[in-house]
Amino acid sequence: MLLPFMAPLVASAQQTASQNAAVRLVTLDPGHFHAALVQKSMYPQVSPMVQVYAPETPDVKLHLGRIQSYNKRADKPTSWDEKVYTGPDYLEKMLADKRSGATLGNVVVIAGNNQKKTEYIQKAIDAGFNVLADKPMVIDASNFDQLRNTFATAAQKKVLLYDIMTERSEITTLLQRELSMIPAVFGTLEKGTPDNPAVTKESVHHFYKYVSGSVLQRPGWFMDVTQQGEGIVDVTTHLVDLVQWECFPEQVINYKKDIRLNAARRWTTDMTRSQFKTITNLPDFPDYLKRDVVNDSLLKVYSNGEINYQLRGVNAKVSVTWAYKAPEGGGDTHYSTMRGTKANLVIRQGADQNYKPALYIEPIATSATYESSLTAAITTLQQRYPGISVRKNDKGREVVIPEKYNVGHEAHFGQVTENFLKYLQAGKLPAWEVPNMIAKYYTTTQALLMAKERKREKAKD
Repeated sequence: MLLPFMAPLVASAQQTASQNAAVRLVTLDPGHFHAALVQKSMYPQVSPMVQVYAPETPDVKLHLGRIQSYNKRADKPTSWDEKVYTGPDYLEKMLADKRSGATLGNVVVIAGNNQKKTEYIQKAIDAGFNVLADKPMVIDASNFDQLRNTFATAAQKKVLLYDIMTERSEITTLLQRELSMIPAVFGTLEKGTPDNPAVTKESVHHFYKYVSGSVLQRPGWFMDVTQQGEGIVDVTTHLVDLVQWECFPEQVINYKKDIRLNAARRWTTDMTRSQFKTITNLPDFPDYLKRDVVNDSLLKVYSNGEINYQLRGVNAKVSVTWAYKAPEGGGDTHYSTMRGTKANLVIRQGADQNYKPALYIEPIATSATYESSLTAAITTLQQRYPGISVRKNDKGREVVIPEKYNVGHEAHFGQVTENFLKYLQAGKLPAWEVPNMIAKYYTTTQALLMAKERKREKAKD
């Protein structure tokens, strides 16, 4: 049964099907291409009419161009109808339209400048919107309490606040999680030490990349860590989320009791003026980046970070690094290890894997009993993931995954959105989601504080 905020609003007998749809999207200040990826597919319960509120900048033009490309593509074109308001009062206009009933939207999609995102989220929730937000929801510890309080407001207003965790939909990660929950194969999760963590996740990203078939044009502010956020609070959001999601599936994490930071560090990626121009189409570094430019020619971006921490006594390490451009044939990569008492579960995505993620089961010791247990586990998993199998390699077993499951990063946005729509219909998120989002952002923002303090201490030395 649909909740009242999802019920069709009948304004007149001539209302269109678009107006009668249960879910109506509003896009707020779409400065990141992830905002468009939410609309790469259509959804039966979502109106094709989308209201956009944004400042008049190149960012919104790029966003609308991406939506138009989806509408015009030959294969399964979409039919989005974008109703756009641009102006300096775009946020006030959205909130006023909500109060007056001029907007029929009930879900705000927020993916853009992260400096403004926590405020956007709070004001949208205060106005009674549901919010589907790109990561990160907050980029510094000073705004953490604002986000935490916004979750409380969402509960009071009976609306949902959810972030887009696409990496949970990646097939090797899904199967790593599934196998870690089978004691006969994985055993139990090791505790590890800070020097030898039980869980390690590393992510490599690139400023120059292709999205939806074209070279991605990034806004200049994407390289400004005061607007985009440092790497340690940006992409690591996914990695910290996966540690929680895999190590303690569907369990509530208490950020005050369950998290202890061991160490954190941050470092820069260097970018030349010509490289910056290539990915932004801007002729020079904007004034807001000049403080990070060395010798008037080299931009230093704090896009890299590492967090070494304990989660319920389990030692974990997550790290993100950004290069300018991937090697030929490569792309963004992910490495992940979960160490169990019976086997290690390892995801690799390097040259040996042709830069495609592959999952390996590496037993601590092999025996006929273990092989039988592994066969039984794969047979059970085949009921949910038809076609998977295992084959021997020099360290144990590689999980063979049919190509149909490798849908790609862009498709994961649709999968997350579909889950969010189910939660909307149910009127609630799973009980563990909100406390675990709070725990995740506590981890990243506190790690940034620690890394900056470490940098200051080293400077003194």
